[in-house]
Amino acid sequence: MVEINSGDTAWVLASAALVMLMTPALGFFYGGLVRRKNVLATLMHSWFILALISVQWVLWGYTLAFGTDKGGIIGGLNFLGFKGVGAEPNPDYAATIPHAAFAIFQCMFAVITPALITGAFAERKRFKAFVIFSLAWATIVYAPVAHWVWGVGGWLRDYGALDFAGGTVVHITSGVTALVAAMVLGRRVGFGNEPMEPHNLTYTVLGAGLLWFGWFGFNAGSALGANGLAATAFVVTNVAAAMGALTWMTASWIRHGHPSVLGAAAGAVAGLVAITPAAGFVSPASAVVIGLGAGVFCFLAVDMLKGVLKIDDALDVFAVHGVGGIWGSIATGIFADATYNGADGLLYGNASQLVKQVVAVAVVIVFAAAVSWLILKVIDVLIGLRVPEQEEVLGLDTTQHGELAYQL
Repeated sequence: MVEINSGDTAWVLASAALVMLMTPALGFFYGGLVRRKNVLATLMHSWFILALISVQWVLWGYTLAFGTDKGGIIGGLNFLGFKGVGAEPNPDYAATIPHAAFAIFQCMFAVITPALITGAFAERKRFKAFVIFSLAWATIVYAPVAHWVWGVGGWLRDYGALDFAGGTVVHITSGVTALVAAMVLGRRVGFGNEPMEPHNLTYTVLGAGLLWFGWFGFNAGSALGANGLAATAFVVTNVAAAMGALTWMTASWIRHGHPSVLGAAAGAVAGLVAITPAAGFVSPASAVVIGLGAGVFCFLAVDMLKGVLKIDDALDVFAVHGVGGIWGSIATGIFADATYNGADGLLYGNASQLVKQVVAVAVVIVFAAAVSWLILKVIDVLIGLRVPEQEEVLGLDTTQHGELAYQL
């Protein structure tokens, strides 16, 4: 038996707990951005997914992502029901911690990814459709992409594409799916004609702060050990978030004449998204540039989608997670420095790494968009995706859940 390192195990378990916290934190972030009549429904999306995908991951999600490779495309069924996932390490993925510690850490990634999508269809999707979609999407979009990128034998991993903590696996898949979902469901009733302002930005700032906190587990935990790589990932995660917040707030100040609190919160999240694929490969100075790019590109993407294209991605999921994930994945191919984790990018003489990153981004975009569109269309035909207009006007809290967030 390989000797388990107690420090590594403690760090990965703590990191799993930090990432778990990110999903209810996302609920607060999104919940503050919707109108008062939809806050409970929005919180419920994140809360319910935490329960749903935790069970799905144990039963079949983990084995499809990390089971014995089947042709570079999907994992086998050898870990079905967490069979064989226990105290012994799995040397293929993390030789110094229990296999169960690695599996539960990865579970929290599988949980938050479909939760991210929910911001795109906030205030208008039927709960039953949401449940079926989340389960199907986690199984036939998330699990295969996780295997391609992170699984032993996965074809993008063997190709050499880098994704330290989920730029492609988490953020591009969820961001692209969010855009597709927003277009398939259509705009909210009154979009463009009536105010749809956030009802409680204090919730959003609270959620952003908890996301920032949890993201240290997301990125530094992906080192899978209490080591120097974890420390570097922790540092670059913090500085990219800080730069993203400063940049988006400044852009909003220039554009709208005031330093937006929402802009500072959204910018921090954009910086966190962008550094995620690069966290184990880049220097702190490069992380500042990555955070700067995230603040600029994601801010402009919000204006483009809502102002020019009139796409009602209600909570800007594609602009933050899709665009941020694309930028971060490509930036990894530019700024990766072998000093940190054995891989060089364009700036250090390895142009081929940038090519590999672009290929991975393109493939994941196409796959996530096509399969998500198909899932949504099938559900729409079978049970309908969207609540009736009258229920949407009244709000999902009362019509879908029979409860009110505030008794005023």
